Amino acid sequence: MDEVNKALQKIAKDTGVIFFGTIVSLLFAFLSRVVIARFYSPFEYGIFSMALTVISIVIVVTSFGFPNGIPREVAFYREREPSRVKKIVSTSIFVVSIGSLIFFILTFLASEFVAQIFDGDVLNLSIKIMAFAIPFSAIIGIMVSIYRGFGRTKEQVYFQNFIYNILFLVFVLIIAILNLPFISVFYSYLAAQILTFMALVFYSYRFRLFEIGFAFNMNVGKDLLLFSLPLLISSILVFVLNWTDTLMLGYYKSADVVGLYNAASPLAKLIPIVLSSAGFIYMPVASSLYAKGKIKEMGRTYQMLTKWIFLLTLPIFSIMFLFPEATIYFLFGAQYLPASQTLRILSLGFIFHTFLGLNGLSLVVIKESTSLLFASTVSATANVVLNILLIPFYGIEGAAIASAASYFMGNILITLQLYKKTRIHPFSWNYVKPLVISFILLILVQKIIGQNISIWHALAILILFLVIYFLLVLLSKSVDKEDVELFLAVEEKLGVDLEIIKRILRRFV
Repeated sequence: MDEVNKALQKIAKDTGVIFFGTIVSLLFAFLSRVVIARFYSPFEYGIFSMALTVISIVIVVTSFGFPNGIPREVAFYREREPSRVKKIVSTSIFVVSIGSLIFFILTFLASEFVAQIFDGDVLNLSIKIMAFAIPFSAIIGIMVSIYRGFGRTKEQVYFQNFIYNILFLVFVLIIAILNLPFISVFYSYLAAQILTFMALVFYSYRFRLFEIGFAFNMNVGKDLLLFSLPLLISSILVFVLNWTDTLMLGYYKSADVVGLYNAASPLAKLIPIVLSSAGFIYMPVASSLYAKGKIKEMGRTYQMLTKWIFLLTLPIFSIMFLFPEATIYFLFGAQYLPASQTLRILSLGFIFHTFLGLNGLSLVVIKESTSLLFASTVSATANVVLNILLIPFYGIEGAAIASAASYFMGNILITLQLYKKTRIHPFSWNYVKPLVISFILLILVQKIIGQNISIWHALAILILFLVIYFLLVLLSKSVDKEDVELFLAVEEKLGVDLEIIKRILRRFV
């Protein structure tokens, strides 16, 4: 199992970097939204959310699925055929650069039509401004995915997590302080994307960590597109799953309702933060194991990683599920309290997505992109249908139910497909026990506590909940040998002596 321990330690070490970067990224992105929500009306905040949704979908299409496919291909061929890697890099940059320019033009010309669907003149101008950022954002994404294939995490942290989000927050704060018109928010988005792109290009040429080319290789391009196009469609469908609720609320209700919903939605999307952080480095590590034919080791790595992801995610989920009113009130203010129940519903959908682990990325690693496409199609279709049925009657809570139910359905299908193809699944006995303990404790706490409490009382209760939870996990002997090995590696990395904790862990293995 040395190969498993090496893989887990590599993932853990780089996950820490990505997790920190992601936390900072989400914090700054969230603060930007809070500033916009507090200094402008729910209507204007809703316009920003809809415009960002439209542009985000276009950027996903523009990337042709490469951000998900390229890391796997680069990592795989570094083991099997290193000479092919340079062609993969230059071809992917060429395709995304040309495609992003085309989609920028199409989005700019189609903005009026899109705005008419949602009956908003302000939305038309907003989309036109943000459309200029499409080529810059798409190329940033593909370059970061190339670095990811080489097992590098710093580039995402530096550029996508830090520089862009810090710039956008600073620009938004200046706009709010100077009381500038709402449209200035969209110019800030564009400026932040352009400056981030310039910084990444300068960094890449300055340090020459890989050779950047602008050439198209027909054979490589064909293979990349055949592998990545199902991933592109899957990515689009994931965006449909993530953003259909926002767009349909805008269609059926109003921008004010969209603004309320987008107090709860970004919060709930914090729940998979550990999952996405681990996934960034899991892809190249698992691809390397798969290239060597070590399926068993890949499966064990997947199981252990899923267990850790759930344990680290539980505190985030618990505070949103148990104390939605206190969370919403503390962050957004009293005018957004109607979104409290929506936050609770969405949190259930995202924790289910989390506790099954990196199932979708595992399908990508074994090059089963069509299986992922099938599951994504079913999930996205169900989401659209459920939104149509529920939003007219239940509003934002109907949208939340549609999203949560779709996440349940999609993740079950993906997990079944992964098991069918590889016999890999996330459930070890030492993972099932913490799951059962957590569900029982959550139900008990929800029954005991009231809802009208402050965020500080909520945090105190959460700390007590977590202490009891982790004591029960130890008493149930849910600790694996790999847990201890990983802890020892982290201890060595930090250069500290945690002898007491080591003794406790060893006692309960």
